[in-house]
Amino acid sequence: MPSLKEVRNRITSTISTQQITSAMKMVSAAKLRRAQDAIVQMRPYAGKLKDILSNVTSTLDSSAGGDFAKERPVKNVLLVVITSNRGLCGAFNSNVIKLASKTASEKYPEQKKAGNVQVLTIGKKAADFFRKTNYKLFSNNSELFDGLNYEKTSVVAETIMKEFTAGKFDAVELFYNQFKNAASQVLVSEQYLPVAKPAQDKTAKKTTLDYIYEPSKEEIVKDLIPKALKIQLYKALLDSHAAEHGARMTSMHKATDNANEILRDLRLTYNKARQATITKEILEIVGGAEALKN
Repeated sequence: MPSLKEVRNRITSTISTQQITSAMKMVSAAKLRRAQDAIVQMRPYAGKLKDILSNVTSTLDSSAGGDFAKERPVKNVLLVVITSNRGLCGAFNSNVIKLASKTASEKYPEQKKAGNVQVLTIGKKAADFFRKTNYKLFSNNSELFDGLNYEKTSVVAETIMKEFTAGKFDAVELFYNQFKNAASQVLVSEQYLPVAKPAQDKTAKKTTLDYIYEPSKEEIVKDLIPKALKIQLYKALLDSHAAEHGARMTSMHKATDNANEILRDLRLTYNKARQATITKEILEIVGGAEALKN
Protein backbone atom coordinates (compact mmCIF):
# COMPACT_ATOMS: atom_id res chain seq x y z
CA MET A 1 0.00 0.00 0.00
CA PRO A 2 1.40 3.46 -0.93
CA SER A 3 2.35 5.87 1.82
CA LEU A 4 0.07 8.70 2.93
CA LYS A 5 2.40 11.29 1.42
CA GLU A 6 2.36 9.59 -1.99
CA VAL A 7 -1.43 9.41 -2.02
CA ARG A 8 -1.73 13.07 -0.93
CA ASN A 9 0.60 14.11 -3.76
CA ARG A 10 -1.48 12.16 -6.28
CA ILE A 11 -4.70 13.72 -4.97
CA THR A 12 -3.20 17.22 -5.26
CA SER A 13 -1.95 16.51 -8.79
CA THR A 14 -5.33 15.10 -9.88
CA ILE A 15 -7.21 18.11 -8.48
CA SER A 16 -4.89 20.47 -10.41
CA THR A 17 -5.47 18.51 -13.62
CA GLN A 18 -9.21 18.50 -13.03
CA GLN A 19 -9.23 22.29 -12.65
CA ILE A 20 -7.39 22.64 -15.98
CA THR A 21 -9.70 20.28 -17.87
CA SER A 22 -12.78 21.94 -16.38
CA ALA A 23 -11.52 25.40 -17.42
CA MET A 24 -10.71 24.17 -20.94
CA LYS A 25 -14.20 22.69 -21.22
CA MET A 26 -15.80 26.05 -20.37
CA VAL A 27 -13.53 27.94 -22.79
CA SER A 28 -14.32 25.50 -25.63
CA ALA A 29 -18.05 25.75 -24.85
CA ALA A 30 -17.90 29.54 -25.20
CA LYS A 31 -15.90 29.36 -28.45
CA LEU A 32 -18.16 26.61 -29.82
CA ARG A 33 -21.19 28.88 -29.70
CA ARG A 34 -19.55 31.48 -31.95
CA ALA A 35 -18.07 28.88 -34.29
CA GLN A 36 -21.41 27.05 -34.53
CA ASP A 37 -23.24 30.27 -35.39
CA ALA A 38 -20.71 30.98 -38.15
CA ILE A 39 -21.07 27.59 -39.89
CA VAL A 40 -24.87 27.51 -39.49
CA GLN A 41 -25.12 30.90 -41.18
CA MET A 42 -22.72 29.86 -43.97
CA ARG A 43 -24.38 26.57 -44.94
CA PRO A 44 -27.54 27.98 -46.61
CA TYR A 45 -25.47 30.33 -48.77
CA ALA A 46 -22.96 27.64 -49.74
CA GLY A 47 -25.77 25.19 -50.48
CA LYS A 48 -27.69 27.67 -52.64
CA LEU A 49 -24.56 28.63 -54.57
CA LYS A 50 -23.88 24.94 -55.22
CA ASP A 51 -27.48 24.40 -56.40
CA ILE A 52 -27.32 27.35 -58.79
CA LEU A 53 -24.00 26.19 -60.21
CA SER A 54 -25.30 22.63 -60.63
CA ASN A 55 -28.50 23.86 -62.26
CA VAL A 56 -26.68 26.08 -64.74
CA THR A 57 -23.91 23.64 -65.66
CA SER A 58 -26.37 20.76 -66.14
CA THR A 59 -27.56 22.40 -69.38
CA LEU A 60 -24.06 23.07 -70.70
CA ASP A 61 -21.47 20.83 -72.28
CA SER A 62 -18.45 19.40 -70.43
CA SER A 63 -16.22 22.35 -71.36
CA ALA A 64 -18.44 24.86 -69.57
CA GLY A 65 -16.38 24.81 -66.42
CA GLY A 66 -13.24 25.92 -68.20
CA ASP A 67 -9.87 24.96 -66.75
CA PHE A 68 -11.33 24.11 -63.33
CA ALA A 69 -13.51 21.31 -64.74
CA LYS A 70 -10.87 19.90 -67.08
CA GLU A 71 -10.17 16.24 -66.33
CA ARG A 72 -6.66 14.98 -67.04
CA PRO A 73 -4.85 11.69 -66.43
CA VAL A 74 -4.02 11.82 -62.73
CA LYS A 75 -0.25 11.96 -62.29
CA ASN A 76 0.13 14.51 -59.48
CA VAL A 77 -2.20 14.73 -56.50
CA LEU A 78 -2.67 17.37 -53.80
CA LEU A 79 -4.29 16.44 -50.49
CA VAL A 80 -5.70 19.36 -48.49
CA VAL A 81 -5.81 18.15 -44.87
CA ILE A 82 -7.55 20.35 -42.29
CA THR A 83 -6.80 19.76 -38.60
CA SER A 84 -6.43 22.00 -35.54
CA ASN A 85 -3.44 23.88 -34.20
CA ARG A 86 -3.81 22.38 -30.73
CA GLY A 87 -4.46 18.95 -29.29
CA LEU A 88 -6.48 17.72 -26.29
CA CYS A 89 -9.51 17.10 -28.51
CA GLY A 90 -9.64 13.32 -28.61
CA ALA A 91 -9.27 11.61 -31.98
CA PHE A 92 -10.29 14.77 -33.88
CA ASN A 93 -6.93 15.26 -35.62
CA SER A 94 -5.81 11.65 -35.94
CA ASN A 95 -9.04 10.60 -37.68
CA VAL A 96 -8.57 13.18 -40.47
CA ILE A 97 -4.90 12.26 -40.90
CA LYS A 98 -5.75 8.55 -41.08
CA LEU A 99 -8.46 9.21 -43.68
CA ALA A 100 -6.07 11.23 -45.86
CA SER A 101 -3.34 8.58 -45.59
CA LYS A 102 -5.81 5.80 -46.37
CA THR A 103 -7.15 7.64 -49.42
CA ALA A 104 -3.64 8.21 -50.74
CA SER A 105 -2.79 4.52 -50.32
CA GLU A 106 -6.01 3.11 -51.77
CA LYS A 107 -7.09 5.68 -54.37
CA TYR A 108 -3.68 6.91 -55.56
CA PRO A 109 -1.25 4.01 -54.91
CA GLU A 110 0.81 4.55 -58.09
CA GLN A 111 1.13 8.28 -57.54
CA LYS A 112 2.12 7.71 -53.91
CA LYS A 113 4.74 5.15 -54.93
CA ALA A 114 6.18 7.59 -57.46
CA GLY A 115 6.28 10.37 -54.85
CA ASN A 116 3.71 12.47 -56.71
CA VAL A 117 1.33 12.96 -53.77
CA GLN A 118 1.77 16.30 -52.01
CA VAL A 119 0.00 17.59 -48.91
CA LEU A 120 -1.27 21.08 -48.15
CA THR A 121 -1.91 21.26 -44.44
CA ILE A 122 -4.16 23.68 -42.59
CA GLY A 123 -3.42 23.17 -38.91
CA LYS A 124 -0.18 22.46 -37.02
CA LYS A 125 -1.14 18.90 -36.09
CA ALA A 126 -1.34 17.80 -39.72
CA ALA A 127 1.89 19.63 -40.56
CA ASP A 128 3.73 17.99 -37.65
CA PHE A 129 2.57 14.55 -38.78
CA PHE A 130 3.28 14.82 -42.51
CA ARG A 131 6.75 16.33 -41.94
CA LYS A 132 7.76 12.97 -40.46
CA THR A 133 6.46 10.94 -43.42
CA ASN A 134 7.52 10.43 -47.02
CA TYR A 135 4.83 12.79 -48.31
CA LYS A 136 5.94 16.08 -49.84
CA LEU A 137 4.62 19.02 -47.85
CA PHE A 138 3.35 21.59 -50.37
CA SER A 139 2.66 24.26 -47.76
CA ASN A 140 1.43 24.76 -44.21
CA ASN A 141 -1.29 27.33 -43.53
CA SER A 142 -1.78 27.03 -39.78
CA GLU A 143 -2.14 30.79 -39.43
CA LEU A 144 -5.60 30.66 -41.07
CA PHE A 145 -7.18 29.78 -37.73
CA ASP A 146 -5.74 32.96 -36.16
CA GLY A 147 -8.70 35.18 -36.92
CA LEU A 148 -10.40 32.91 -39.47
CA ASN A 149 -12.03 34.90 -42.27
CA TYR A 150 -12.98 34.64 -45.95
CA GLU A 151 -10.21 36.93 -47.22
CA LYS A 152 -7.35 34.81 -45.87
CA THR A 153 -9.04 31.62 -47.04
CA SER A 154 -9.46 33.05 -50.55
CA VAL A 155 -5.70 33.47 -50.89
CA VAL A 156 -5.12 29.77 -50.19
CA ALA A 157 -7.96 28.76 -52.54
CA GLU A 158 -6.53 30.94 -55.31
CA THR A 159 -3.11 29.31 -54.86
CA ILE A 160 -4.65 25.85 -55.22
CA MET A 161 -6.64 26.88 -58.30
CA LYS A 162 -3.58 28.51 -59.86
CA GLU A 163 -1.46 25.37 -59.38
CA PHE A 164 -4.24 23.18 -60.81
CA THR A 165 -4.78 25.29 -63.93
CA ALA A 166 -1.01 25.42 -64.45
CA GLY A 167 -0.98 21.62 -64.57
CA LYS A 168 1.08 21.08 -61.42
CA PHE A 169 -1.73 18.98 -59.96
CA ASP A 170 -4.29 16.84 -61.75
CA ALA A 171 -6.52 16.16 -58.74
CA VAL A 172 -7.13 17.91 -55.42
CA GLU A 173 -8.86 16.17 -52.49
CA LEU A 174 -10.21 17.87 -49.38
CA PHE A 175 -10.27 16.21 -45.90
CA TYR A 176 -11.86 17.66 -42.79
CA ASN A 177 -14.29 17.11 -39.90
CA GLN A 178 -17.81 18.31 -40.60
CA PHE A 179 -19.62 19.75 -37.60
CA LYS A 180 -22.76 17.79 -36.69
CA ASN A 181 -23.24 18.67 -33.04
CA ALA A 182 -21.14 19.26 -29.95
CA ALA A 183 -20.73 15.53 -29.32
CA SER A 184 -20.08 14.22 -32.83
CA GLN A 185 -18.28 15.11 -36.05
CA VAL A 186 -18.47 13.56 -39.52
CA LEU A 187 -15.29 12.77 -41.43
CA VAL A 188 -15.49 14.19 -44.94
CA SER A 189 -13.43 13.43 -48.04
CA GLU A 190 -14.51 15.36 -51.12
CA GLN A 191 -13.17 16.17 -54.54
CA TYR A 192 -12.10 19.78 -54.76
CA LEU A 193 -10.61 19.88 -58.25
CA PRO A 194 -11.45 19.20 -61.01
CA VAL A 195 -14.97 20.45 -60.36
CA ALA A 196 -17.31 17.46 -60.27
CA LYS A 197 -19.91 17.30 -63.02
CA PRO A 198 -23.57 17.50 -62.00
CA ALA A 199 -25.03 14.06 -61.33
CA GLN A 200 -27.14 12.85 -64.23
CA ASP A 201 -30.06 10.75 -63.02
CA LYS A 202 -32.37 9.96 -65.91
CA THR A 203 -34.97 8.27 -63.71
CA ALA A 204 -35.36 11.27 -61.40
CA LYS A 205 -37.60 14.13 -62.40
CA LYS A 206 -35.52 17.22 -61.84
CA THR A 207 -36.95 20.66 -62.38
CA THR A 208 -34.57 23.07 -64.09
CA LEU A 209 -35.14 26.63 -63.00
CA ASP A 210 -35.56 29.17 -65.75
CA TYR A 211 -32.93 31.84 -65.03
CA ILE A 212 -32.46 35.01 -67.03
CA TYR A 213 -28.77 35.15 -67.94
CA GLU A 214 -26.79 38.32 -68.39
CA PRO A 215 -24.17 37.81 -69.78
CA SER A 216 -24.18 34.26 -71.20
CA LYS A 217 -24.36 31.02 -69.21
CA GLU A 218 -20.76 30.17 -70.02
CA GLU A 219 -19.38 33.43 -68.67
CA ILE A 220 -21.51 33.21 -65.54
CA VAL A 221 -20.31 29.67 -64.84
CA LYS A 222 -16.67 30.69 -65.29
CA ASP A 223 -17.19 33.44 -62.70
CA LEU A 224 -19.21 31.25 -60.36
CA ILE A 225 -16.79 28.32 -60.20
CA PRO A 226 -13.85 30.21 -58.60
CA LYS A 227 -16.26 31.81 -56.12
CA ALA A 228 -17.84 28.42 -55.34
CA LEU A 229 -14.39 26.87 -54.78
CA LYS A 230 -13.43 29.63 -52.36
CA ILE A 231 -16.72 29.21 -50.50
CA GLN A 232 -16.23 25.43 -50.43
CA LEU A 233 -12.83 25.76 -48.74
CA TYR A 234 -14.08 28.45 -46.34
CA LYS A 235 -17.07 26.31 -45.38
CA ALA A 236 -14.74 23.34 -44.73
CA LEU A 237 -12.62 25.52 -42.43
CA LEU A 238 -15.68 26.78 -40.54
CA ASP A 239 -16.93 23.21 -40.20
CA SER A 240 -13.57 22.02 -38.89
CA HIS A 241 -13.27 25.00 -36.53
CA ALA A 242 -16.66 24.33 -34.94
CA ALA A 243 -16.04 20.57 -34.85
CA GLU A 244 -12.71 21.14 -33.09
CA HIS A 245 -14.30 23.06 -30.22
CA GLY A 246 -17.07 20.49 -29.96
CA ALA A 247 -14.54 17.65 -29.81
CA ARG A 248 -12.40 19.47 -27.24
CA MET A 249 -15.39 20.32 -25.07
CA THR A 250 -16.51 16.67 -25.11
CA SER A 251 -12.99 15.40 -24.48
CA MET A 252 -12.43 17.77 -21.54
CA HIS A 253 -15.84 16.88 -20.10
CA LYS A 254 -14.87 13.19 -20.12
CA ALA A 255 -11.45 14.01 -18.65
CA THR A 256 -13.10 15.95 -15.81
CA ASP A 257 -15.44 13.04 -15.09
CA ASN A 258 -12.50 10.63 -15.12
CA ALA A 259 -10.65 12.87 -12.67
CA ASN A 260 -13.66 12.67 -10.31
CA GLU A 261 -13.52 8.87 -10.42
CA ILE A 262 -9.76 8.83 -9.81
CA LEU A 263 -10.16 11.24 -6.88
CA ARG A 264 -12.85 9.02 -5.36
CA ASP A 265 -10.55 5.98 -5.58
CA LEU A 266 -7.55 7.92 -4.25
CA ARG A 267 -9.49 9.27 -1.28
CA LEU A 268 -10.67 5.75 -0.47
CA THR A 269 -7.07 4.54 -0.67
CA TYR A 270 -5.95 7.46 1.50
CA ASN A 271 -8.55 6.69 4.14
CA LYS A 272 -7.58 3.02 4.16
CA ALA A 273 -3.89 3.88 4.49
CA ARG A 274 -4.65 6.41 7.23
CA GLN A 275 -6.79 3.86 9.09
CA ALA A 276 -4.03 1.26 8.77
CA THR A 277 -1.50 3.76 10.16
CA ILE A 278 -3.74 4.64 13.11
CA THR A 279 -4.38 0.95 13.84
CA LYS A 280 -0.65 0.26 13.72
CA GLU A 281 0.07 3.12 16.13
CA ILE A 282 -2.63 1.91 18.56
CA LEU A 283 -1.20 -1.59 18.47
CA GLU A 284 2.28 -0.21 19.19
CA ILE A 285 0.95 1.81 22.16
CA VAL A 286 -0.94 -1.17 23.53
CA GLY A 287 2.09 -3.38 23.03
CA GLY A 288 4.32 -0.86 24.80
CA ALA A 289 1.85 -0.59 27.71
CA GLU A 290 1.72 -4.34 28.08
CA ALA A 291 5.50 -4.50 28.07
CA LEU A 292 5.67 -1.94 30.93
CA LYS A 293 3.22 -3.98 33.03
CA ASN A 294 5.41 -6.98 32.70
